[in-house]
Amino acid sequence: MGKYIVGITGASGSIYAKRVIERLIQKGHHVCICMTQAGKLVVESELGWQIGQDTPSGEVEQYLQEIFGSKELIHHYDVHAIGAPIASGSSGMDAMIVVPCSMGTLSAICHGSSHNLLERAADVCLKERRPLVIVPREAPYNQIHLENMTKLSGYGAVIMPASPGFYSRPRTIEEMVDFFVTRILDQMGIHEPSESRWTGMDVCVK
Repeated sequence: MGKYIVGITGASGSIYAKRVIERLIQKGHHVCICMTQAGKLVVESELGWQIGQDTPSGEVEQYLQEIFGSKELIHHYDVHAIGAPIASGSSGMDAMIVVPCSMGTLSAICHGSSHNLLERAADVCLKERRPLVIVPREAPYNQIHLENMTKLSGYGAVIMPASPGFYSRPRTIEEMVDFFVTRILDQMGIHEPSESRWTGMDVCVK
């Protein structure tokens, strides 16, 4: 099956990351997770994950494998491990999703700074012409944010602000999250049937 990178940063919206990972491993894909230090704080606050700032990467990996119920498909790389496999284009990753993506990380990716593994992995996706999906979670946007997103789009990334739709009449937060995650997976080349997909309506405008 495929190999995908999920980057988690310090913006709100880590529930999207959790659901993306769940959906990927349900289909038998390998998932490489990389979290920034701020990302660890957010998942603790929003999801209740207990991942200390200085917890060794192996222990974090084991913890995540327990959360997602898979030892074979879940891999974790410390954000400072710049020599990890996902730092090289030869590692053969299929795509990367940064969800949620803070404005700081978005700026770093846009300008190719590659100060940490997450930024470097995103840079690799761009240079190798592999799908890179950025899910910014910020409001409102200032001109710097907008210009950086425009530049990244021009460089080949897909910019997908966390914007769930409502035409499927979601009844729970989980249904809203699933709607948007289906759209994310579409951009990663993974197309799944979903009840939330638009099927049209019998309306004519005169």
